[in-house]
Amino acid sequence: MLTLNELQAYLQENNSDFELIAHETPIQSTQDAAKYFDIEKAAPTLVIQTENGLLALIVSSNRGRVDLKTLAEQLGFAKVKMADRTKVQELTGYQAGAIPFIGHQLPCVVDERLLGYDYIFGGSGDECTTLKIAPSDVVRLNRVVHYIGE
Repeated sequence: MLTLNELQAYLQENNSDFELIAHETPIQSTQDAAKYFDIEKAAPTLVIQTENGLLALIVSSNRGRVDLKTLAEQLGFAKVKMADRTKVQELTGYQAGAIPFIGHQLPCVVDERLLGYDYIFGGSGDECTTLKIAPSDVVRLNRVVHYIGE
């Protein structure tokens, strides 16, 4: 688990194109988010459970609800489900819902829709800070095991 300062140092050391956006309170809604960034480019990091363990799913908010059955088929698993919150925190150090793009140490599945943006906005591991980052850096600094398309 990376602290916010450690995340910033790691991203700087790796020549990432990023910005940390501080806000006074946690973002709870799209109206909250719209005060700080283009919500069309929002990308939550979800954690899913497969028969082979946990995966981080970095998905475009434009996708809407993730169909877990279709996702399982795309990834070649019998079944996927949202990971247990306690297990997520034990394995990553982060609370479910506050998983950062970078630093969770999980294999990743990335939504190809995100690759068309100049920047995406999502978790930093700190509930009052949003990470703005080039999607190519998210891919480069994670262990991407699969991409999902339409």
